Amino acid sequence: MSTGRVDQGRWLPRALLGFALLSPLSAWAEDACPPEGTDAGSLQLLKQQDFVVDDAATRNTLAIRLLGCLSSPDPTLRDGIAYEAITAWLRGNGLEADTRVRLRDDLYTMLQAPDAEGFARPFAALVLSEVARTDRIAPWMTPAERVAMVDHAVAYLRSVQDYRGFDNAQGWRHGVAHGSDWLMQLALNPALERPQLESMLTAIAAQAVPESAHAYVFGEPGRLARPVLYIAKRGVLADSDWSAWFLGLPERIGEREKAYSDTAWLARRHDLLAFLTSVYLEADQSADAQIKALKAPAVLALKIIP
Repeated sequence: MSTGRVDQGRWLPRALLGFALLSPLSAWAEDACPPEGTDAGSLQLLKQQDFVVDDAATRNTLAIRLLGCLSSPDPTLRDGIAYEAITAWLRGNGLEADTRVRLRDDLYTMLQAPDAEGFARPFAALVLSEVARTDRIAPWMTPAERVAMVDHAVAYLRSVQDYRGFDNAQGWRHGVAHGSDWLMQLALNPALERPQLESMLTAIAAQAVPESAHAYVFGEPGRLARPVLYIAKRGVLADSDWSAWFLGLPERIGEREKAYSDTAWLARRHDLLAFLTSVYLEADQSADAQIKALKAPAVLALKIIP
């Protein structure tokens, strides 16, 4: 790797020399993309170097600064640099506890901010799934913080009304799928208890058969199925709980009198069939008894769909 020296004992990739010599974190523009001190070329070089930044201070600062690129309409910067870099550092245990807290809290703020282009919120949710994963692997949140994260994730998934998926020029806006990924990481966390799991199921039901009657075409039902499988794997809910949840889903399609004569009814039926089929197929292939037990209630729900 090509390196450059900025002061004694501190080595950095040449791509980040300008970044490292700038003023402290608090003085930088929050939404600059590329971050001040970098450009698209230097960030691409960093990617080619597998996002290796040996200097911890620079790596942690850059992780925060790259959040501004999550709203970029350029998928190379948004997906290929910001998301991939932060994920690599989180999965490689390369970010300090204070940085993880800052990422989490700034991403919560991003979820509440205006997002006219529709990129920031879905990618905030996706990075939050990686933050949630770090707490699952090596717990660092307090119980209250963990419950608060579930509340944020549930509120986000329920709130998604922008159902745009893939665009040939601008890449992905995948709000439902990214929210589902966030819930999946939370569902895998053994520290969460039944009330949080039930709250997640409520949000999943809301998007498995969305009231807006959007017909999914970008694989959302399969992504929504994943957290359901891992909630089942926890073994917290009884068979009767699962039967009640699955049998409640067909009611979301709408009035039976509109069957096959209303476009919204047909779209909801399409989404529910895709979701239940995804759950059934995954459960059928699973070796886990708790997950496999979802086959029966999924079939019951399928049978009562008109």
